[in-house]
Amino acid sequence: MGMEAGAQAARARALAVLRIRGRALAVALLPAAAAVILLAGDSTGHLVGPGWDAARWTVSVLAILVLLAAGVVALVVARARPAVSPTVAIAESAAPDLYRLVRDLADRLDVPAPSAIALTPDCDSWLEDRAHPAHGPPAPRQDEIAGPGRHLHRRTPTAPVLVIGSPFLWWMRVGELRAVLAPVVAGTGPSAHPDIAAARRFVRGLDAAVAVSADRGRCPGVRLACKGIGRVARLLLRGCQVHAAEMERGVAAAAAERAQAVDYGLRIVAQEQVGLAYAGWDRLLTRVALPAWRMGRWPSRLDAGVVAALTELSRRDRLAEGFASRLGERPACDLLEEPGLVDEATSLLAARLFHGGPPEPGPDWSPVGWQEYPEEVVDRKWRSDAARLHRVLDALGVRRIPDPTAPAADGPTLARVLNHLTEGDATPPTAPTWGAPPPPHGADTPPPPADTLTPADGEDDLPAPNPRSAALAARLGAELAREESEAAIPAPAGPPAPGQAPDTAALWDGGILPLFPLQPPRTDRELLTDHVTAMVCCAAMDTVGATPGLDWLDGPTLLVDGERVSDLTPHVLSLVEDGDAAPLRGWLVELGIRPEKPVRLG
Repeated sequence: MGMEAGAQAARARALAVLRIRGRALAVALLPAAAAVILLAGDSTGHLVGPGWDAARWTVSVLAILVLLAAGVVALVVARARPAVSPTVAIAESAAPDLYRLVRDLADRLDVPAPSAIALTPDCDSWLEDRAHPAHGPPAPRQDEIAGPGRHLHRRTPTAPVLVIGSPFLWWMRVGELRAVLAPVVAGTGPSAHPDIAAARRFVRGLDAAVAVSADRGRCPGVRLACKGIGRVARLLLRGCQVHAAEMERGVAAAAAERAQAVDYGLRIVAQEQVGLAYAGWDRLLTRVALPAWRMGRWPSRLDAGVVAALTELSRRDRLAEGFASRLGERPACDLLEEPGLVDEATSLLAARLFHGGPPEPGPDWSPVGWQEYPEEVVDRKWRSDAARLHRVLDALGVRRIPDPTAPAADGPTLARVLNHLTEGDATPPTAPTWGAPPPPHGADTPPPPADTLTPADGEDDLPAPNPRSAALAARLGAELAREESEAAIPAPAGPPAPGQAPDTAALWDGGILPLFPLQPPRTDRELLTDHVTAMVCCAAMDTVGATPGLDWLDGPTLLVDGERVSDLTPHVLSLVEDGDAAPLRGWLVELGIRPEKPVRLG
């Protein structure tokens, strides 16, 4: 009963959307109908006279203009390319077991099977209609009457594409994946209904027309026409918005109700794995992948990394102890013929979606394995940050602290940083408050006085920062912005990378990546804290033999005698925020780290 109620609600809302389309067509035809009446009156001798003649000419011209405008709008709505999610296409030959699982699931649900399967580097799954002519011609259907080799050229309905979150394949077991996909695959049933399909096409066409009209790279005359098309499309889209949303809710309710009979008990357990996978995936991207992306390296096995991260979470969290026993069951990634290649393709797509970058590997955008991550990412990150910190100190005229006993008496030392942030022997430049907006790219001028800047939202009650820290942080922000501006690489307009669907290439060419930035730009305080921490880690590596490491949940970490250092951040914050170096100096003495020794940079 619930499934039928949801389906009926969806169809009713679909009809409401189609009625809006019909009303728009009626409005466009209204001047033409009036012109026909006036012309018919003239031919029958009823509407005669100079006034009626003027009305006939005026209404006829207006009807022609309205029909032309309506035709242009209709053509744009019909031909505009709807937005398509960037995905990695999975051919049936690359995952026959996965296609077999989905088809068996569709048979159990008594719905049409999806036309194809694709992966997205996110913890979500959905159906996506890619039957628009701009997305490629539909597969030809053989004419059984005409015989083999003869195909029907009329367009037939195409089932939507099933998009699966790639972390699900690596973390979930086969049964769990089937249970999670059941309500998604069940949505192909309502999608095949003619009214719902027509309503969806109309709404997607309006949305695409709005996007087309927003293109500013045209001549003034075309831009004016696009502006008018955009207004009409937005007006119709606003009218359809409520009905379209309720239609999709009805479709989802009907699909969920239909899927109740398939693996219901297992689906409850699988939903817990969805939340766990999302938490591990988010930590892996923000703590582990993001530092590598900023270094011009992209981890090539993100999906395998999420398994390691969630396994580590299961080990640390007593509430997750039961999840570790699942690892003995068959993982869903076994349904792929070459999971390593698929993981690499989705990892590159994740880097582009969440960070941006070239579509293919290159000298400044190369893959990195988990075994090489500590040396290739963590060590390089710390040393490059430390080098940037000393370049900024040189630009500020901060004197070096020579050590007569050191091989390089005037080399970069941690002591130089500590003394600059704590000593008051020189008047520091006027500094902005924490949270002030970063300087423009390439700015080399000192920041404006603090009283000309307003604190960021939520930071009004913070105590006044260490002036030296604020000045150093502002210069670090300007230096980093300049480097990022120089290193920016525009996305080339070329063929799609291997593993990417053709529809994805247009998105890359639009230059709108990253689509989903993981984090807002770091504040000046965060930048300075990261750079001072990097300098401390470099001193530890070069004086006591510490090594860089990787924590699956927290990212780059310092290992001293093979043990992870977890108490460094509070000491660095005391130095950066309060100008108090005592806690950090005590920590250095405890570990035997000598801040006066020069370190290797870059």
